[in-house]
Amino acid sequence: MTETLNVQLEDRSYPIYFNQDDSTLKATIDNLHQNNKACYLITDSNLYSIYADYIESLGIPQAHIYQVPEGETSKSVEHFEKILSFLASHSANRDASIFAFGGGVIGDLAGYVAASYLRGIHFYQIPTSLLAMVDSSVGGKTGINLPEGKNLVGAFWQPHAVFINQKFLETLPKKQFASGMSEVIKYGLLADKALFDQLANIGTVNFDDALLPSIIRRCCEIKAEIVSNDEKEIADTNGRALLNLGHTFGHAIENVAGYGDYLHGEAIAIGLHLACRLSELTYSSFSETDTEQTIQLLNQNGLPTVLNKSLEIQALNKAISRDKKNRASGIRFVLMKSIGNAQTKEGIDEAVINALWKKVGAVE
Repeated sequence: MTETLNVQLEDRSYPIYFNQDDSTLKATIDNLHQNNKACYLITDSNLYSIYADYIESLGIPQAHIYQVPEGETSKSVEHFEKILSFLASHSANRDASIFAFGGGVIGDLAGYVAASYLRGIHFYQIPTSLLAMVDSSVGGKTGINLPEGKNLVGAFWQPHAVFINQKFLETLPKKQFASGMSEVIKYGLLADKALFDQLANIGTVNFDDALLPSIIRRCCEIKAEIVSNDEKEIADTNGRALLNLGHTFGHAIENVAGYGDYLHGEAIAIGLHLACRLSELTYSSFSETDTEQTIQLLNQNGLPTVLNKSLEIQALNKAISRDKKNRASGIRFVLMKSIGNAQTKEGIDEAVINALWKKVGAVE
């Protein structure tokens, strides 16, 4: 049975399909082909080796399938350019559609290609990782990395639909599943204490957990509501920026460690730990017990909460200073007044940040 959730964005609104049997996805592709609209699929080499038969069953011509290497390093100017050239070499026109089959890397990269090629063509998300299902496939943030920082180049470009099928989680490596759980836990921390409490009660969530479908849907509901109210993250306070809880720290860790040393969700898990510590120092209503409960939940789901090797505080702070979420008034952090109640905060003293970095193993 297919369930649907709509992301409300006026003329850019689109459906998220849950637990569907592929009939909706295949009908979408068939309809495009029947209307003489070419379809292209972007994936990575690892996923293609696992799902070649499935991809073939979708009916997209083999010549219209493009593979990039697996991993974060594919979110680069180099691969962005190569895919654009691939489309141009096939004379893809503005009626073409791109299907992103993969995790967050593929979704971000393919989405930015779609936003850029011929000034914008349609694209669809087929997320295959937990992280992409609950977070990156929804909301229209697309982009690539630069050596100087993560997601510094990109565009807001909403998909035409998102197709979430949990069967792909069966082949997802445990570390990748854990990486997605950091984003799931993030949603509970920033907007839904009942979700956080549910996760804490479960302890360790697995891909075949009976409650996982409702958890994935709830995360998408939270994100859809926030995105609908602040699509392009222009609110002076709070708004879409709340979705970056743990990410200011986490993106800095990814950048300084070198993309690939930490999975995205692993770096975000350490960032969530730091956001909890900073929330303790900022709001009396957020307690050390809240932090310890968060650490326990992250650890139960196979996520780190401290660095596995020393990184220099100066380099980490430099990476934070380049964060795309910053404003002219300064670095903007997302903190919690309590579990389930997050807000943006500026004006944090650098000495406080330095002390927090030391708590997770960074060095001067």
